[in-house]
Order: sequence, then structure tokens, then C-alpha cells
Amino acid sequence: MKILLDECLPKRLKGELTGHDVQTVPEAGWAGKKNGVLLKLMVEVFDVFITVDQNMQYQQPLEDLPIAFVVLVARNNKLETLQPMMAQVLWLLNTIKSGQLVEVREGK
Repeated sequence: MKILLDECLPKRLKGELTGHDVQTVPEAGWAGKKNGVLLKLMVEVFDVFITVDQNMQYQQPLEDLPIAFVVLVARNNKLETLQPMMAQVLWLLNTIKSGQLVEVREGK
């Protein structure tokens, strides 16, 4: 699965998503792009977008896009906070569908 990590996430989080082709927004050359532009760019290349932006679903119509969204809900975006959540994200990647947005919460 091709996964795009939002630029607000630590680059080293890529190592937690073994078995997948993972890039960060800066690696894709899209650093600084606003969500609307970023969405248009990513849907042609990626299957899943992982972010901590909890407002994305209210700012953009996501349900008709050919990409799935994982929102990490945590107290901060530090690697040590997000790493324990990656087991749930990996499990979720087996079932998530295009247009679906799923929140993964810290401590659950």
C-alpha cells in the first residue's frame, strides 16, 4: 500500500509502517501545500494519508476521494507518543477503504 505521511508527523514514523511504501509530504515535494491542493496531488499517487489534522474532514469533502485517511489523535505529534499507535494503524490498513476516514486514538 502507498502511504503518505503528513508533514506534521515525524519522518522516522515511516519505519513503523513495515511492508508498505511510505513517503512524507516533503519527500513527495509537496511541503507547504494547503490541504485542498495536497488532496488533489495525493489522490493520484497514494492509497492512504496519515495525519494528526483532526479538522481535515470538516474542511474538505473526503468521502468521494479514491484515498483513505487515518487521523492520529494524540496529545502531541512526537515519535515516542505516536509509535505505540502504529500497531493499530498497521491492523487498520488491512481493512480501510477509499473515502473512509478512521481516527486512531492514543491509549486505545
